[in-house]
Amino acid sequence: MEEKELILIIDFYGQYNQLIARRVRECNVYSEIVPYKISIEEIKKKKPKGIIFTGGPASVYAENAPKCDKEIFNLGIPILGICYGMQFMTDTLGGKVQKAEKREYGEIVVNIDNTSKLFDGFGKENVCLMSHTDFVQKVPHGFKVIGNTNNCPIAAMENEEKNFYGIQFHPEVNNTIDGTKIINNFLFKVCKCKGNWKMSSFVKEQVEYLKDKIGEKKVLCALSGGVDSSVAAVLLHKAIGKNLTCIFVDHGLLRKNEGDEVEQIFKKQFDINLIRVDAEEQFLEKLKGVTDPEAKRKIIGEEFIRVFEKEAKKIGAVDYLVQGTIYPDVIESGLGESAKIKSHHNVGGLPDCVDFKEIIEPLRDLFKDEVRKTGLELDIPENLVYRQPFPGPGLAIRIIGEITKEKLEILRDADYIFREEVKNAGLEKELNQYFAVLTNIRSVGVMGDGRTYDYTIALRSVKTTDFMTATWSKIPYEVLEKVSSRIVNEVNHVNRVVYDITSKPPATIEWE
Repeated sequence: MEEKELILIIDFYGQYNQLIARRVRECNVYSEIVPYKISIEEIKKKKPKGIIFTGGPASVYAENAPKCDKEIFNLGIPILGICYGMQFMTDTLGGKVQKAEKREYGEIVVNIDNTSKLFDGFGKENVCLMSHTDFVQKVPHGFKVIGNTNNCPIAAMENEEKNFYGIQFHPEVNNTIDGTKIINNFLFKVCKCKGNWKMSSFVKEQVEYLKDKIGEKKVLCALSGGVDSSVAAVLLHKAIGKNLTCIFVDHGLLRKNEGDEVEQIFKKQFDINLIRVDAEEQFLEKLKGVTDPEAKRKIIGEEFIRVFEKEAKKIGAVDYLVQGTIYPDVIESGLGESAKIKSHHNVGGLPDCVDFKEIIEPLRDLFKDEVRKTGLELDIPENLVYRQPFPGPGLAIRIIGEITKEKLEILRDADYIFREEVKNAGLEKELNQYFAVLTNIRSVGVMGDGRTYDYTIALRSVKTTDFMTATWSKIPYEVLEKVSSRIVNEVNHVNRVVYDITSKPPATIEWE
């Protein structure tokens, strides 16, 4: 069997660290993120074909700036430093980094030396995303400048002899034109990778890992019926078969008909041990009077675990809890050094005391599109794999304000109409996520000859590849018009429909 190629990504708390890993994997090369404190011995054991330093918020000359062992430069392994990674390389190897007089942020034209292996196939300039307050003022000995901008005299550098490269911009984001080509050049022209890793490799390795880790022990899977938990469940089922029991908590916060569909698919199609728990009244009682979105998430997360504990006692000893956590959940929950945006019920919403030996999150390092590819590799039907993403807290975070049974019914009907009309228009694969939100706004309307004072439904639809950034979808007016007309005519207590045209950032995809 051919040895797996590995690119090590040294994490300096970069905002886009996992996105770098994702771009590498898109080039069919396996990548692994490790902390900057990793020892040289550990790096040697992993035998990477190349190393990438991520960006990060620190200044390299600050007292507590993150720095890895400088011996990393003596291993004979190609290195690409991005943003802070370039500055760390410069500072360690004898160059000079200093604070810039003018911060450079946004899409900037970079003049490049296209004779460099890193920029092979490029013209003389390229639009790249810059985001820095420090810059390299002097390159280390043996390096030459291969890129600059009007405000940044050293935007890229190389030491071709040692295969060390540094770039001040971010090639991993969509804002950098052909950024993936830069990563591709580093992988194949500098590191001499072959590109023999695919998502099928991930499935095979993960199944083997889970078999080895779990053995004959019993596992519970938190199944919501969404794409992430479904893929996690089938992956576990492939690894351990009947030692997996899926508990599907019907918290009463699901979309229209969803509970019955989930039960049908997993019991009949996959022959997975499935326990459906009707806990609607329990959840609604706990959510009574709660309006704060973070409080909702915490309550729902805690109730989930309490239900699992109760069901686990009925089945007997259970060692592991499996969840469908994916990487955007982890980042947005503010774990590690990231700023907290919101907590997810399967990350930050977990209570402190969980009555299981360990939580397993097999999809934790994947983005949504990679999860879908994994699902297809596992032979999960395409209609389930491409099902609309649905948050763990369900409709609770798509209802602004207090949750009631009446509001849930209103939102279910409105959301169903929106999704149905998107499908009728043949747009369901063009739009990456679309749903309805029941706002807490009531406004005056006219129906027949009478005055109404009812709710406003907001429609939300975005296009995205990684769910870290997103742009609002330009749905044809005639589709929006039909959706609006149907909602106000078919759904009780709604007299106004609006469309959200905000991208992420500054907004998140969900409203709460």
